Amino acid sequence: MPFTQKTAIVTGAGQGIGFEICKRLSARGAQVVLNDIDPELTHRAAALITAETGNKCLAFAGDASDITCIQNMVAHTVTLYGKLDIVIANAGITLFGDFLTYTPDAFQRVMQVNLGGSFFLAQAAAQQMKEQKSGGTILFTSSVTGHQAHKQLAAYSMSKAALEMLAKNLVIELSPFQITVNAIAPGATLTERTLDDPGYTQTWSALTPMGRPARVEDIAEAALFLVSDKARQITGQTLIVDGGWTSVSPSPF
Repeated sequence: MPFTQKTAIVTGAGQGIGFEICKRLSARGAQVVLNDIDPELTHRAAALITAETGNKCLAFAGDASDITCIQNMVAHTVTLYGKLDIVIANAGITLFGDFLTYTPDAFQRVMQVNLGGSFFLAQAAAQQMKEQKSGGTILFTSSVTGHQAHKQLAAYSMSKAALEMLAKNLVIELSPFQITVNAIAPGATLTERTLDDPGYTQTWSALTPMGRPARVEDIAEAALFLVSDKARQITGQTLIVDGGWTSVSPSPF
């Protein structure tokens, strides 16, 4: 149980990668606070994890890009559990669009959620971890699109590349407090959203050198390593989990 006595917040975790991360953290002993913007989805996900792992998973619904929500979530977690050890800023949105016609509203929303939410969650978590004087770990969810160009994802790709630079930059400010900061960059992954596309699995199986898109457990296990005590000397890094796609980068379009 490598996460026994650890307290973790995971945002954007009602389903998909975030949900799988929460489930695996909980199964390995962590006290998990699961966040999603959809209250019904949040509570259902937390209840499923609690039932499956036998370890209480706490639901905290709210917009992870909203500063007040972020502050309340961190404060609530510390009130309940007395500390905060792990924060995974997983909440994000993808708004496809042609660069020449991309709207200011779409751009601002992508930046608000993907960058603003992650930045200020890391800030609130780091302040708490600094006060605890026991260190901690922060993980951002990036994407392979932060490394390779992808059609109609200029704003999204920009936001993901920025998260990786944020992880690197925070090494300077947070290492003195024994806080590690890393990012994980998933490639094509089978989630509830991508499985709605009937051609997704076939397309990405053909484009991925390992012969298949990732499963959520592939990403979750990599994330758990980066927030575990086994990775205490790893900080400022991005781990790409894409079956080799960024080495060859064939486009699905």
